[in-house]
Amino acid sequence: MKNLKKQRRIQVIAVAAVALVVATSLIGYAMRDGINYFRSPSQVAEAPPKPSEVFRIGGLVAEGSLQRGQGETVRFAVTDGGATVQVAYTGVLPDLFEENQGMVGTGRYVDGVFEASEILAKHDETYMPKEVMDALKEQGVYQEPET
Repeated sequence: MKNLKKQRRIQVIAVAAVALVVATSLIGYAMRDGINYFRSPSQVAEAPPKPSEVFRIGGLVAEGSLQRGQGETVRFAVTDGGATVQVAYTGVLPDLFEENQGMVGTGRYVDGVFEASEILAKHDETYMPKEVMDALKEQGVYQEPET
């Protein structure tokens, strides 16, 4: 009788462990497209990601780089002071998007151009996304806003 209880307990624990591994694997598989790593322009220049990898890039919109072409495609450069990456975006830019302002974009790096699928701009004059601020501080470019 004791041996049967012990065997049943081991079976329950084994089934629970297998279920936990399967659940964890399914969660990881479902989230693989939802996780976007942040990279600064310097990191992209040092180690360009694969064209299939979706990631976020952030920095300052380089002065004099904003080019509005025919249609909805906009081209500009994003910099962190150490490197500059060309960006192409098709769509409507946020109202607060302008040169020398912080931005974060989501997309892919293809043939030396970051093809953005989404662009986010700062929402007021003092806000800077944390990742962008950290990347700019690392390059020695960030200046605290005057208050």
